[in-house]
Amino acid sequence: MAQLSEKDVNTMRRRVASVANHLIPVTSGSDYGLSLLPNPSTSDSYHRIHGEVPTHEVVWRSAIDEHGKEFSDILYQKAVGEGIAKITINRPERRNAFRPKTIKEIMCALEDARDDSTIGVVILTGKGAEAFCSGGDQKLRTADGYADSENSARLNVLDLQVAGYAVGGGHVLHMVCDLTIAADNAIFGQTGPKVGSFDAGYGSSIMSRLVGPKKAREMWFLARFYTAFEAEKMGLVNTVVPLENLERETIKWCREILRNSPTAVRVLKSALNAVDDGHAGLQELAGNATLIFYGTEEGNEGKTAYMQHRRPDFSRFPHRP
Repeated sequence: MAQLSEKDVNTMRRRVASVANHLIPVTSGSDYGLSLLPNPSTSDSYHRIHGEVPTHEVVWRSAIDEHGKEFSDILYQKAVGEGIAKITINRPERRNAFRPKTIKEIMCALEDARDDSTIGVVILTGKGAEAFCSGGDQKLRTADGYADSENSARLNVLDLQVAGYAVGGGHVLHMVCDLTIAADNAIFGQTGPKVGSFDAGYGSSIMSRLVGPKKAREMWFLARFYTAFEAEKMGLVNTVVPLENLERETIKWCREILRNSPTAVRVLKSALNAVDDGHAGLQELAGNATLIFYGTEEGNEGKTAYMQHRRPDFSRFPHRP
């Protein structure tokens, strides 16, 4: 066997090291360890300009329904001085299983949050450390709940905070939300085929997009349960945190969202949903685009000319490539 030169040996070492780097598992923050990937320095230009989000405790105030009555199946709260609303399924005696009345109350709270221009993010969770949810109808795809709403809803990011079990309908509920932050005690799964039930709508199609067709079939056909860390690994949740940090981490995510452009986030949500929501999704996206256009000088020219009974002058607006 020919002896390798020092140059060849060094080349082999670099190639082996390169391959090894791709094989070394990178732990996520959810594993409560240090990631092998460097975290952005707090002294970089982004952090110098934007800083960190505040960490103070949230002060919640209770909100009521449109008729001035308190809810029975949910708790509806708004953060004082912040654009955050929180909807809590309040049926711990039933392990937070939701029924038609629960869904109606959630819809009512979502409509209120949609119409409140100070609210930009909605947290959806269950009462207590064991938020078991099942049953019900999942019409929560947009801020007003209906993807086919004739009047496009003002966007609210739906952020699901999961502790304990999210099984059956509760599992679908978290999938149709924009983001899912899970406590380390969370359990996810479907029970439908075991009890003669199924969700052939969002519960199947959205799951397939989140975890892939093969894993979605596994979850539905075998009806197994999965830990929070297994759910994170398959892309079913965004992150996993210790139970005692769940509320704090959720608020941090909300505050990060709220300091970004509300119009940009709104249109992005419509765009991300459009491919799954068909013509209704395109209508939602088109409604947002129209809203933006009406606020431009070009859009105002058409409206002003109509009100002044004159021909609009669009010649001064460029035909952009």
